[in-house]
Amino acid sequence: MRTLIPRLGAGFNRLWTASAISNLGDGITMVAGPLLLASITTDPALIAGGVLCQQLPWLLFALLSGAAADRLDRRRLITLVNLGRALALTVLTAAVATGHVSVALVYLVLFTLGAGETLADTASGALLPRLVAPDLLPRANARLAATFTIANQFAAKPFGAWLFGIAAAAPFGFDALTFVVSALLIASLPAGPLSPPVARRPSRASLRADIGEGLRFLLGHPLLRTLAMAMGFGNIAFCTAFAVFVLYARQRLGVSEVGYGFLLTTFAVGGLAGAGVATRLTARFGNTAVLRAGLLAEAVTHVTLAATTRPWLAGAVLILFGVQTVVWGVITSTLRQRLVPNELLGRVGSVYALLETGGAALGTLLGGAMAATWGLTTPFWIAAAEMTTILAVTWRPLAAATVTP
Repeated sequence: MRTLIPRLGAGFNRLWTASAISNLGDGITMVAGPLLLASITTDPALIAGGVLCQQLPWLLFALLSGAAADRLDRRRLITLVNLGRALALTVLTAAVATGHVSVALVYLVLFTLGAGETLADTASGALLPRLVAPDLLPRANARLAATFTIANQFAAKPFGAWLFGIAAAAPFGFDALTFVVSALLIASLPAGPLSPPVARRPSRASLRADIGEGLRFLLGHPLLRTLAMAMGFGNIAFCTAFAVFVLYARQRLGVSEVGYGFLLTTFAVGGLAGAGVATRLTARFGNTAVLRAGLLAEAVTHVTLAATTRPWLAGAVLILFGVQTVVWGVITSTLRQRLVPNELLGRVGSVYALLETGGAALGTLLGGAMAATWGLTTPFWIAAAEMTTILAVTWRPLAAATVTP
């Protein structure tokens, strides 16, 4: 007799489809944005500034976005934000097509897209538990992670470069279309049960109070606090190690540009595999064991990369690292969605996002400085030591990860 697998439901399928379409568009713009800037200017600082414009909103608006996601209709918020991003991309498309594009305009559009991302991603993460039963959250999160890997990391990059080669305006016009379709899908979700239970009139004072309430809940919950700190410091370690990975790959491993691209692909392959096995691993071994093993695997990854000069070994360990990254993400997202009340999901999720982005920014700065001063392998040794410390500090608190409502 066959065991029927519970369906995730029509509401989730719409959210999942919207996520897949918008992730494809995001990935295309991530590739096309630097290409567009490089066609306008040869100044490396100006080209790098485009990446900063997309990342800066997370540092500036993450906590505010969480408060907004908890006081507004999340369905309507995502819909309006996606339509706004589509409008910004339409303006950029027209400017590129007519030859009136400038670095300043590209910066403005990329910053707008980043600001919209803080709102839409935070609200989307808070929306999921209202669409999916608690026992199905791991499978839903794993499917979203797999879709992100396929759409954003595999499909979008070559497709975006190909579109830019056909016409410089094409990738941005395509991305605008993806946001319109995504907005329509989200708008078709039922409104009632998806909204936070309490809506209050926005004010500067109450916004600060809302943000403080989310912070207090997170800091007062031992497991969620442990996961947040592990993620923040873990992201510092990750970005410290990989800040100059392109130089490491070429000078330490001796690979070509094609080899470098292959190494990046192995990480994505691992991520896709991780999305496929996440629910099986947690069902077999439990959250606690898998989380602890993940931290150990990351420490081993950094040690191996620091010690080896063999590209095949680096590629193999990056596959393992990709598995670990996605499995950890699926578990922590599911725990947060189960343990945090609906009215606080946006604010607590935004703290995680702020720690993730802030850790990435700090780690990148540290990694570049360390590599320039002490050599290309130093960041990996430092990252390994940091992950070992995180594993030791979080070992006992992570025991609570197996106990969920």
